[in-house]
This record gives sequence, structure tokens and C-alpha cells, in this order.
Amino acid sequence: MDTHTLMKHCTLCPRDCGVDRTKGETGFCGVTQKVLVARAALHPWEEPCISGERGSGTVFFSGCPLGCIFCQNHTIAKGLYGVEVTVQELSEIFLSLAKKGAHNINLVTPTQYIPQIREALLLAKEEGLGIPVVFNSSGYEKASSLKMLEGLISVYLPDFKYVDKTLAKAYSFLPSYKEEALEAIKEMFRQTGPPVFDDQGMLLQGTLVRHLSLPGSLGDSKDVLELLVETFGEQILLSIMNQYTPVKVQKIHTALNETLSKEDYEELVGYARLLGIKQAYIQEEGTMEESFIPPFDGEGV
Repeated sequence: MDTHTLMKHCTLCPRDCGVDRTKGETGFCGVTQKVLVARAALHPWEEPCISGERGSGTVFFSGCPLGCIFCQNHTIAKGLYGVEVTVQELSEIFLSLAKKGAHNINLVTPTQYIPQIREALLLAKEEGLGIPVVFNSSGYEKASSLKMLEGLISVYLPDFKYVDKTLAKAYSFLPSYKEEALEAIKEMFRQTGPPVFDDQGMLLQGTLVRHLSLPGSLGDSKDVLELLVETFGEQILLSIMNQYTPVKVQKIHTALNETLSKEDYEELVGYARLLGIKQAYIQEEGTMEESFIPPFDGEGV
């Protein structure tokens, strides 16, 4: 199915809004068919196997199908900012990042633009793009949409946010998040297989699942790790993150006004060891004081 047809009745993500994005209508993600990019630059703050020494060629897209209330990138998540680019211009952005020395092309929150991204990647590969392409998302995907990218994505970098339906509904307006994300990540694993690294420790192929532990949600974080191990076994490559930083005051869900305690994070990492998880990135104490949020100023677009 061509891009125009997909945009006329958009069901790219599990929300199935069905809006006609070709006529300027917007669904939950907040964007039309116009591709909006907020930043395209070398990014040093991903996992070591993604950023390496030279940085990941990160392209931040505007809009988001999930819309978590604690979103760190909230200024662009609802399509509030971004520079409009054509498919041809997007392919040129990919090639430009590669020329700057990027280890990979890192597509951040790309779901709402999957058809356009597919076209741009095909163009860029025709022009010689040879570095891995990373699909960096919330994990809230449709397997059928991911299949459009088969053979074009080397590394999937999804979140797995919650198991608990109450948390998913409260924080992302979506009680079915667990089921949708699990099916999506199964499709990602099907496409990439187990992780493959080069001799410098860079991830060339595979699926790396992130879990950002939230304050007050230690039990759910343990359940997330347990589910992933039960589902994917020793193949699972994880990133267990402690960097949650409050970006706005929550009047109802007040637990989100705090950072994650050192004790809770240490307990979660210990639980990962008890589960037998051997392939996992963990973060040092103090990451919540750092800013992992780049300026969304149109750099590189």
C-alpha cells in the first residue's frame, strides 16, 4: 500500500484513529502527513553500543502515538515543534549524518511516519547509506506496520514501559500497552534475531529493550523484567534505566514529581541478576541530575 493511501485512513499505530492525514486531520499523535523533524545531529547519550565514540546519527521526529504524561520530550511529542521535510530531504539528512561519522542512523519516535521513512531509507540506501539504522520507539507499535520496514532496520530500540494496566492507563491513557508492546517486540525480534556486535562493541543488529523505572513503581518494573525474560529468554538484551527526571508538576500522580530512589534502582538491578539476566546495560548514580534532553532547535534539518 502506498504512502498516500496509508495517510488517508491512518491506522499505523494500535490507536487506529482512522483520520485522513492528507487533509490535515490529526489523530492522537498530533501530526498530519507532513514529516516534522525537530533535530538531526550526532547524539552521545544513548547506550554505549549505540552512541559509541562518534555518536549516533539521531533524528528526532515530532508527534507521538503514546503521549505519556511524564514525557521527557514533551515539547515535540504532540507535534508542537518541527521543521517540515520532504522524503528526499529526509534521505539527505540520513546521508549527511553518515558523512559526519555517525555510527548509525537513529530514528526517534518514528512510528507516525513509517511509510515516509521507508521511502527515505530506500532512497538513501540507493545513494550508498551503509551504516545500521536504529528504530527508537515507545514500543507501542503494530506488527503490520513494522513489517513495512523489514530489511531496512538493523536495530530496534523499543521501550517496555509497564505491565500494570492501571499504570498504563494513568500515565499513557492506554490500559492495553503491555499486550501491544509485547506483540510488537516479538515482531522486532523476528526481524533482527539475537544481538550481533562488532569488535568495538557496537550493536550491528538486534533488539535492545529499554525499561525506564519510574518512582513508586518498583513492583511493576520487576514484573516488566520478569515478563521479558519469560518471553525472550537468554536472547533478551536490556537497558535498565534510572534517569527519570520530572519535567512538569503532576497534581494527580504525585509520585512522578520525584526522581527514582537509589535504593529502588539497586533493588531492581539485583532482581535482574536473580532472574539470570546477563545482557543488560545499567546506569550509574547521578544520571537523573544530568540532562539527556537535547535542544530541539532544528539543528541539522
